[in-house]
Amino acid sequence: MVELVEIRAAQERIAGVAVRTPLVKLNVAGVMAEIYLKDESAQPIGSFKLRGAYNKVAQLTPEQLKLGVITYSSGNHAQGVAYAARALGTKAVIVMPDNAPPVKMEATKALGAEIVLVGSASSERKLKAEELEAKFGYTMVPPYDDEAVIAGQATCGVEVLEQLPDVGLVLSPVSGGGLLSGVATAIKLACEAEGRTAPQVWGCEPEVSADAKESFDTKTLVEWPAAKTTRTLADGLRTQSLGERNFAHILRFVDGIVTISEDEIREAMKVILRATSLVAEPSGAVTLAAALFHTHELPRVEKIVAIVSGGNLDPVLRAELVAEDSSTHV
Repeated sequence: MVELVEIRAAQERIAGVAVRTPLVKLNVAGVMAEIYLKDESAQPIGSFKLRGAYNKVAQLTPEQLKLGVITYSSGNHAQGVAYAARALGTKAVIVMPDNAPPVKMEATKALGAEIVLVGSASSERKLKAEELEAKFGYTMVPPYDDEAVIAGQATCGVEVLEQLPDVGLVLSPVSGGGLLSGVATAIKLACEAEGRTAPQVWGCEPEVSADAKESFDTKTLVEWPAAKTTRTLADGLRTQSLGERNFAHILRFVDGIVTISEDEIREAMKVILRATSLVAEPSGAVTLAAALFHTHELPRVEKIVAIVSGGNLDPVLRAELVAEDSSTHV
């Protein structure tokens, strides 16, 4: 299990590379709790993934850096690894699904990474990456199932506590579990060290891709087929299963997982576009969707932090949402 000392070390390691992202208060009528958005779209790559990727790559040996790194990702982790590799002077190879959003694929290429395309299943890209790792001697930078990656993502949770000490509930998206496991671990361990009551930490995921909730509820790690998980608009949350390390941390530190409908995700994105200057991709909007539409399932608190995990929104989808919102609010 990742310890608080590793999270503190990650905080120091990524300082000056990853941004200490702001909390943005959201003013929405009819919502009892105060809602704050933790804007991870403010990262240089537009998502939280830089935290874990840089924390991992920065700890590699000169020999490992000489050979290069590899990962598998639908987009945001790809950019995180590519950015970290460029910053540390090493080669990055990224295995991506052929249905990855063009905006994320182009951004990854622009950071100098070599892209290898495979089919849409997350299991398929993992197998290809492992094959190339063995063939060329690259070092794998896993998207989520890795202690250094978890510790890096956990720095987001430390910031939340520092920025809003009296927060009652923290909401995190969950896919492979890197962000949720890291944030929950950081928050619970930091509060324990300070001798104070910790806020609850809940995961949020699309109901059409709810393998994490099933795993959490049954206390058994399950895998969903790609044909199911790829149905969601939230391309960053299409992973078929939680990572084993992530699942262990989630079982120990997470208080619950709530699932969100596709319509609720779209509506939450429209609220963010309408009420703030932020841009949220579908995966980043699931937390606000939970805060707005699932209050009956969540603990009643005065202050909520909803982590907006990324802002790499496809321009076509953004135009659709703006058009829909304009027609509704004429």
